[in-house]
Amino acid sequence: MVCHKLGDTSKPAVEPSSAASHLPKDDKDSQDQTTVIKPSPLQTSAIAPGGEFNSDSSSTDNSRDSAQIPTTPQLSSRMKHIKQEMAQNHLQFVRFEATDLHGVSRYKSIPAHFFQEKVIHGVFMPRGYLELIPNPKDNEVDHIRATCFNSDIVLMPELSTFRVLPWAERTARVICDTFTVTGEPLLTSPRYIAKQQLDQLQDCGFSLLSAFIYDFCIFGVPEIINSKTISFPASTLLNNHDQPFIQELVDGLYHTGANVESFSSSTRPGQMEICFLPEFGISAADNAFTLRTGVEEVARKYNYITSFFLETGFCNSGILSHSLWDVGGKRNMFRSSSETEQLTITGKKWLAGLLKHSAALSCLMAPAVSCRKRYSKETKDQKESVPATWGYNDNSCAFNIKCHGERGTRIENKLGSATANPYLVLAATLAAGLDGLQSGDGVLAGPDDSTELYQKSKPSEIPLKLEDALVALEEDQCLRHALGETFIRYFVAMKKYELENEETDAERNKFLEYFI
Repeated sequence: MVCHKLGDTSKPAVEPSSAASHLPKDDKDSQDQTTVIKPSPLQTSAIAPGGEFNSDSSSTDNSRDSAQIPTTPQLSSRMKHIKQEMAQNHLQFVRFEATDLHGVSRYKSIPAHFFQEKVIHGVFMPRGYLELIPNPKDNEVDHIRATCFNSDIVLMPELSTFRVLPWAERTARVICDTFTVTGEPLLTSPRYIAKQQLDQLQDCGFSLLSAFIYDFCIFGVPEIINSKTISFPASTLLNNHDQPFIQELVDGLYHTGANVESFSSSTRPGQMEICFLPEFGISAADNAFTLRTGVEEVARKYNYITSFFLETGFCNSGILSHSLWDVGGKRNMFRSSSETEQLTITGKKWLAGLLKHSAALSCLMAPAVSCRKRYSKETKDQKESVPATWGYNDNSCAFNIKCHGERGTRIENKLGSATANPYLVLAATLAAGLDGLQSGDGVLAGPDDSTELYQKSKPSEIPLKLEDALVALEEDQCLRHALGETFIRYFVAMKKYELENEETDAERNKFLEYFI
């Protein structure tokens, strides 16, 4: 992807406040300036199998956008700190976790006394655990040999993600990147793809501040919830009803590095909403990945079942709230100096990219038949698609622009289902937004700097059928290039396999079992 110079006509206007102390502040004295693109070499954050590992050294930070690459003494210090933490907490096991294509944690537990050895050499896992299809058909994924599919891959830990798990006895976890046994990154790895897109963003002189907002349902094991029961969103009584469970979950997430900004009852019986604090880089997706496992484990301690799938046949929402910042994290590139609600030119170009690719985006963000029911729930007409909408402070839109609050101007990508892989949501959003910045398809409507957005191409429609969304993804050359030909062909093959083998009556149970 080639980056060109990007300009903006607005000045930053974020005022410092104690309520926003966790966020970087805009540089109040800086004027609008042209961003100069300085390419830098691609670097990986985990040591490839067979790589050099000096003494107690370890992996680097999450991505290039987070910090400078740690030196050998820094890596040694990190490993020393981990050893101390393991001793203090009397840890017995460490989980080496990686995401599968659905965003579900797949891991192997290692006895603690083998941890350093496994940090050096990695942990082997069958590739099929992460790619989830039996043997792929040659005519669908002929570039992936069956022998390759049945081979092992290597989990290499990123030590900055090492955390003691409050909900698991004497156990810690570390999030891993995945490699082939010859040391090459696994091209179907959602986390690897997301980190690649973050690197592309940094090459263009930007960084991403983002957070996920998830809905999930809590069920008592013996309970049967009537879908017509009246609910009261954010009711104090309902919020307090399961307070010990929610408090333990939120406190546990905090100790794993995932800071929760708020939680409340949502719109349906047993449904909760949880909002994370925004973070730069890959951390937002790591936090969402941690929630998906943590909420299940805490719930079982209380004899609850939690699910990202609704009892009415719909999937819960999984919103990605994000804003573009300069590479130093000082200045919100979406925030206009004007007092009115509006995006900067950079923000409008980014939004134009999201709108342009919304059909293909929806395939990755609502990756199952039930997930797509949310798109048509407001209409009774039999349609093949619905328009991709956007607006200011309008929660009914697919892309909701919020200019209020201490976070500053941000865009909520509301195409996502809570069952979508957060790394793919992050990666696809970045790829579409970057294309908007570089292609020039989105421009101002006129000299009055109207809030209307003009698109040279035909406005996007979001397919209601998964089959049509798969076609849109296959035909989207930008996303194919950004996410990788190998990943796209494999993802499409996986979804076609699921559709061919889907039993309609069992769909709900399949999701409850897998996404609980």
